[in-house]
Amino acid sequence: MTTKRFLSKTDRAERLNPQHHAHLVEALNATDDDGDSYVDYFYDEPGSMPGTLTIEEDASHPVIFLIDYDPNQANRVKIQAPEDCAPHLKSSSVSWIDVQGLGSENILRRLGNVFKLHPLVLEDIVNVPQRPKVEEYDEHLLLILRMVTLREDGTRFLSEQVSFILGENYLLTVQEEPHYDCFGPVRERIRTSKGNIRKHGVDYLTYALLDAIVDGFFPVLEMYGEQLEELEDEVVANPSRQTLERIHEIKRQLLTLRRAVWPQRDAINSLIRDGNALISDEVRVYLRDCYDHIVQILDILETYRELASSLMDVYLSSISNKMNEIMKVLTIISTIFIPLTFIAGVYGMNFDPEIIGNMPELNFPYAYWICWGVMLTIAISLIFYFKRRGWFDNFSRIKE
Repeated sequence: MTTKRFLSKTDRAERLNPQHHAHLVEALNATDDDGDSYVDYFYDEPGSMPGTLTIEEDASHPVIFLIDYDPNQANRVKIQAPEDCAPHLKSSSVSWIDVQGLGSENILRRLGNVFKLHPLVLEDIVNVPQRPKVEEYDEHLLLILRMVTLREDGTRFLSEQVSFILGENYLLTVQEEPHYDCFGPVRERIRTSKGNIRKHGVDYLTYALLDAIVDGFFPVLEMYGEQLEELEDEVVANPSRQTLERIHEIKRQLLTLRRAVWPQRDAINSLIRDGNALISDEVRVYLRDCYDHIVQILDILETYRELASSLMDVYLSSISNKMNEIMKVLTIISTIFIPLTFIAGVYGMNFDPEIIGNMPELNFPYAYWICWGVMLTIAISLIFYFKRRGWFDNFSRIKE
């Protein structure tokens, strides 16, 4: 039996500042609509049989496409049965077999038989998510990566695992979802013979797809950069509970991206450093450029994560400053009424004015109006003093 591990939202909140535990739990509950931001990599139950395939209930049925090309022509067809791929494994042209979906164990095992995949390779391909990595076998090379694409609403991203099986003249790719990927420009370049892709071998095709995956992170990072800029203004001008939720949501998603990018950097570096007979020296030069891009992505990610953390500090400071200004206004109001309360308290005592020493001013003519005049004079004097000090500016800030 196999399973996936999740870190509960409450546990995540308890690792943060205990004073904000209740608020953060609400924020995490409000923003965790995907449930996979902190998903751990797939692992087997202790004692389970190696090579066990676990198919998700909602996994899409596999659809197989073949793109076969050489410098003179390119064809794209839909493969009906996995066995139909066998003639293309030894062909002189470049064959890209693209499997979209993981919803049929029968089809996937038949693919494993056609491509002579080790049971553990098939397990890594099917049991998602796996940590991005590179593994060498006798006749092929296994490469597992994470691919991200923007949602249609442009506010979050979708992530899926893509597995590469690189052979001498063929490339097998297996995707989790058939509905989206970032390989469209590569398919179009093959179809129109744009650039040099049809003049090179299958290793260059692998590089082109890797480069498309890496470049797919930049639009996602651009989206988060814009969101962080908006949050910067919101945190300073008008922080609220929704601001807190958005900050935590972005921090969690940036962590998810980092966990996808970091091991991919190591995997691509392994292709460059270790070398393999299936990858030419010319393509390794291109892979160095791909490695530079992924290092740049990591730098941007770290910058955004630090900025998101600093936004949390600014949020807490803004809330504290807002509370201090509220207390300052209340203190001003209390200060104005303290002497008035004192006078009202003194003259509210039940002393007999006829007895010597007991408030003779109670018998003065217009004593009531004199008392009011003194109190108003004190109040107006304090208001004028506070206004000169600029303390009444806090009223407008609080209203904002």
